[in-house]
Amino acid sequence: MQSAFGDFAMGAAGGLAYSLATGIFGNGLIGALAAPVLAGSVVKGARGTALATVAGFLLLSGVLGGASSGAQARGQANTRGVM
Repeated sequence: MQSAFGDFAMGAAGGLAYSLATGIFGNGLIGALAAPVLAGSVVKGARGTALATVAGFLLLSGVLGGASSGAQARGQANTRGVM
């Protein structure tokens, strides 16, 4: 249980670093690139490597930094206009 709490704490530290970097650099291209790199550098060792790898994957797959165009199209199709 102690190692699971340690993993959780390191993940929380990485998430905090990611949120702070996004707040500083914004949601543009620089923020999208800098936030995962900074979060991965704050968390040392294999955890930091995994964090940066997963964040990079999620960024390019459209999960982080906004929805993909398919998700946006589905969201628009499900909304009803008001006249």
